[in-house]
Amino acid sequence: MSRTRILVTGAGGFIGHHLVRYLVQKGYWVRGADQKRPEYAATDAHDFQVADLRDPASCRAAVGGIDQVYHLAADMGGIGYISAQRATIARNNTLMNVGMLDAAVAGDVQRFLYSSSACVYPHHLQTSADVVALREDDAWPAQPEEGYGLEKLFAEKLCEYYRTDHGLETRVVRFHNVYGPLGTYAGGREKAPAAIARKVASVRDGDEIDVWGDGEQTRSFMYIDDCVEGIYRIMHSDYAGPLNLGTDEMVTVNDLVDLVAAVAGKRIGKQHDLSKPQGVRGRNSDNSRLREVLKWEPRISLKKGLQPTYRWIAKQVEEEARAAERRAVAAAD
Repeated sequence: MSRTRILVTGAGGFIGHHLVRYLVQKGYWVRGADQKRPEYAATDAHDFQVADLRDPASCRAAVGGIDQVYHLAADMGGIGYISAQRATIARNNTLMNVGMLDAAVAGDVQRFLYSSSACVYPHHLQTSADVVALREDDAWPAQPEEGYGLEKLFAEKLCEYYRTDHGLETRVVRFHNVYGPLGTYAGGREKAPAAIARKVASVRDGDEIDVWGDGEQTRSFMYIDDCVEGIYRIMHSDYAGPLNLGTDEMVTVNDLVDLVAAVAGKRIGKQHDLSKPQGVRGRNSDNSRLREVLKWEPRISLKKGLQPTYRWIAKQVEEEARAAERRAVAAAD
């Protein structure tokens, strides 16, 4: 059993929680750090620090005695949130990224993985729903998503500079839309699969749900089990440049609604809301370099991954409805 000591920042969030579990199952000693503990299940971490990683002192405390850092902590959310909170997101994430890189260098960390995003890719390459899959080299010349995408691209370069100037062995992963159980599904920070699953679970057979935009915008979606395996493989690879981590199974948002409805066993109509943010028109992952480097790529289909995802979200929606009924009865008494 390996006793390498690992830190996962953002361990109170969706991907971080699943990654902690994956690493513990592999026999590593794992510390989690986040401003909150996981919301939907107890952490598997051997040690968990509730900390504000915008504070350099908290970063240093989290890194103490650590060999490897998976830096997933970020202020982020769905397109509605990142479109409305650019200054806050850019400031919070930049403070966390600089603090963690400095702490990793000071703490003689052996390897540091940074979680970036497909939001770094230029807008002019994503104006068509029939988008050409995005390659890692397409990020430059730059025209990223304002706020969130820009700070992610800047942090990628920081990792490069800290590697060349300070000898910190860094890895960079560019996530393409991750989904699965235990993820945020309400409140404004949820991504499309979770939002649509919540909406479908909340209505009856034959009802309509609202869909942001005309529904013809395209994306690819990666199930959480593939995501954590890919993160681990990238961390242990010899490749230091950014790597896409996503599927190349591109679907429209309308297709996504139909897939979720099929899993739910419901007939669902669509009410399109053109006033809502849609993000880029099309985005898909080119996995050529990932396959070359890792001899592996995500393999869980969207249809398969949506089944456990929908079941979990539907259960949460049902439990919330029952709790609301109990509160209403109590208030009436």
